Amino acid sequence: MIRAARHIENVRYAIRNVVAEACRLEAQGRRILFLNIGDPLKFDFRTPPHLIEAVHRAMREGHNGYAPSAGIPAAREAIAREATRCGIPGVTPSDVVVTSGASEALELALTALLEPGESVLLPCPGYPLYNALMAKLSTQGVPYSLDEENGWSLDLEEIDARCTPGTRALLLCNPNNPTGSVLDRKALEGLLEIARRRGLVILSDEIYDKLLYDKTHTPTASLATDVPIITFGGLSKAYLACGWRVGWLFFCNSHLMPELKSAVMRLADARLCSPAPQQYAIAPALEGPQDHIPEMMKRLRSRRDLMVHRINAIPGLSVVEPAAAFYAMARLQLPGVTDDEQFVLSLLRETGVLFVHGSGFGQKAGTNHFRVVFLPPEDILTTAFDRLEAFVREHHPLSSYSNGSHAYVPHSSGG
Repeated sequence: MIRAARHIENVRYAIRNVVAEACRLEAQGRRILFLNIGDPLKFDFRTPPHLIEAVHRAMREGHNGYAPSAGIPAAREAIAREATRCGIPGVTPSDVVVTSGASEALELALTALLEPGESVLLPCPGYPLYNALMAKLSTQGVPYSLDEENGWSLDLEEIDARCTPGTRALLLCNPNNPTGSVLDRKALEGLLEIARRRGLVILSDEIYDKLLYDKTHTPTASLATDVPIITFGGLSKAYLACGWRVGWLFFCNSHLMPELKSAVMRLADARLCSPAPQQYAIAPALEGPQDHIPEMMKRLRSRRDLMVHRINAIPGLSVVEPAAAFYAMARLQLPGVTDDEQFVLSLLRETGVLFVHGSGFGQKAGTNHFRVVFLPPEDILTTAFDRLEAFVREHHPLSSYSNGSHAYVPHSSGG
């Protein structure tokens, strides 16, 4: 028997893990309604034609070999210009690394930064990749809570108290996956002050920065010139090119971290490059027509509103209205439900509706949630929520609640 490395035992990715049961049911002839993966292209969204043409043209013109390790010059220049347009000072093309999705960008940064046993503060709930990378690197992810009662905002005192001498960085996802919340300027300034005082690197995952409803997004790096910040982005979400795996990072205030920047560049060299033809879509994406974004958000707003209305109307369920992206974390306060993964699996097996259990993203102790992806068209969402409501009412009827009333209070929207 050849054993695997022990630190891999802690690598989990809940979003795809639940799909195994869904696939088993599909093989039996069941139709599954997938509300678990944030890929707009699985539904009625399409990659903008001018991006497809840019990649097609690059292939026809022979750009099919290895690219420079940090990315083709045109892409790095466009990303640096985009940072400037967003109010981030001092980013040059030499500060940019193009990667195979924002996931690889995060892995390069964390690998270059961390020694085994050191720690990073991670949002809770948060994207499962973050903890998976911590396990892979034999480092520690220390959770900091997002406050559901306050629109999934931050408790700065808690974050400061969780810092130790071994803490190297603070990671934030803003706008947030899985809650859809958006941090305001005051919260970001509080995080920056902690990083400034503690000597931390800020890792700012901003992949959803253009997918906004009513709130505005403030780039973290636009607020400080004296804190080392690495910003992450990509084409997957706003530019509807998930499968192309085009992401990037850029160093903000890079003069504060020359050694770290050099280490990331060496790691980028070691893996050769990200796919070359797709990089030719970066400049057209960032600097070309943006018409698809407001059209996308118009459709998503309608689907978000439907989701919020339907979930908050089900006894024992509640949800904070998302301010961005296409995710929400729905709260379970149902009698007898103490394991949200079992709730999600039972719902799947009985109704064919697939969500992801909240515990797969981390959550406040004693609470249960499930993440909703509201990308599908409204008719599919309506069918899914009809089945969810029928399931809850059958297995957790109103008579189970004290005084026959709802045992929950819908949370206020915000972020």
